[in-house]
Amino acid sequence: MSRIWTLTKLKPVAIALFMVVLIPSLAGGDEDRQAIEQAKSLSRAFRAASQRVLPTVVKVQTASTTETGQVGERENRNPLDDFFGNPTPGFRFQIPRPEMGLGSGVIIDPKGIVLTNRHVIENASIITVQVSDGREFPVVDKKVDDKTDIAVLKIEPSEPLPAASLGDSDQLEIGDWVLAVGNPFELEGTVSAGIISAKGRTLNSLGRTRLIQTDAAINPGNSGGALADLDGEVVGINTAIFSRTGRNEGIGFAIPINLAKWISDELLRHGRVRRAYLGVALEQVLAPATAYQQNGTAKGVVIRQVFKDTPAHQAGLRKNDLITSFDGIPVSEMSALQELVERASIDSPHRVSIIRKGELLEVELTLREMPSDEELQAHEPVEEPPADAAPRRKTYDKSLGLLLMDFDAELASELGVRVGEGVVVVHADRGKPGAKCGLKAGMVIVRAGNKLVRGLNDFQNALDENEDAAALALEVVSRAGRQILMLKRPE
Repeated sequence: MSRIWTLTKLKPVAIALFMVVLIPSLAGGDEDRQAIEQAKSLSRAFRAASQRVLPTVVKVQTASTTETGQVGERENRNPLDDFFGNPTPGFRFQIPRPEMGLGSGVIIDPKGIVLTNRHVIENASIITVQVSDGREFPVVDKKVDDKTDIAVLKIEPSEPLPAASLGDSDQLEIGDWVLAVGNPFELEGTVSAGIISAKGRTLNSLGRTRLIQTDAAINPGNSGGALADLDGEVVGINTAIFSRTGRNEGIGFAIPINLAKWISDELLRHGRVRRAYLGVALEQVLAPATAYQQNGTAKGVVIRQVFKDTPAHQAGLRKNDLITSFDGIPVSEMSALQELVERASIDSPHRVSIIRKGELLEVELTLREMPSDEELQAHEPVEEPPADAAPRRKTYDKSLGLLLMDFDAELASELGVRVGEGVVVVHADRGKPGAKCGLKAGMVIVRAGNKLVRGLNDFQNALDENEDAAALALEVVSRAGRQILMLKRPE
């Protein structure tokens, strides 16, 4: 009682000091509790997602007449070769292959359809599937797609199995939480957490499939297992890792579930994957293709060759056309365009937007099923009609010390540049303004001041319009990339 009386008799200043000490302490406790609750909320999300996915992930066991555990040819590849083509000792690219013929799979149909990786079951003469409750079933049929490392297995359960809910991998964003579920090192029903590290990755060893990259732990035995989001929906099929040791080092890859769904549907309906094709050879445009468009910049994929009697040929597509969109979907990468085309409906009309000599056009074409590799190789390129235009013009500007020539896409591969129009520097006199500003033989001038340069006339007009300027900004392209050079007027 006296302790309470003493507190109430404190003067206002003392009470204020007491509250200053007490309130931060209480606030700090609230912040700690709030942080703990937030962590518990994430934990509950992981728990709920895991409980939803785990019953749908199976163990895939294989036996074959070949020696198991043998390191495959792909395991000795340098992973950086897939990106840069330069060897880096100590790395190897490995498809996570279990030593005892063990992998994972995902039930996508309660009647007994299982999705997994092709490399999990290749060379296997006996395949069994063990579901989450321990029951085992022999695989009675299998279908594979070599180009995407996807396989579909069929088992015959006596009652419906729990099937995974398949999400939309196109909606994934970098930084999203995901769970990798599978059977690494024979440890059944293992769940690891991470985030989406990148999208659209391509590896030479897995064709041109655009993969999801994640730092969720993926190890041998995880192949064919589920990559799931926090809603418990499967958004990918785990398939590969980058590693120095053959074990997880935080860089794993999964096949997007949207692609896997399309592949599995094709395999189940037709016994093969029917892919559509254009009939062209493509080249990536790495930098904004200012030379293809009159105003602003353009992104797309350049047609470097059209083949006879193909959908592209019949639709009138030409060499050096810049494809900017397919069926209204913008494209800036070859792999993205190829994926869109291959998955497009066969014998149906599609729209392709192109830029041809600075003009935006839309072409309608009908895709056909891609023939065999042998038939593709037998296709002959379309012969370009004889050039009836005037030959490339040359001019020598004595005051600048520059020998210049009209540039076109025919010179692109020779000079190692990714543009279609401009003015190429044939020679720059030492000591003259052209050489002093950095212009060298082989450089292509694509812009002078605010004007696009498509030929010598454009370049001369830009010089005339900036006659009184002390310097003229030139945008040039070379093997080294793009740069801006300041061309000073001769004194």
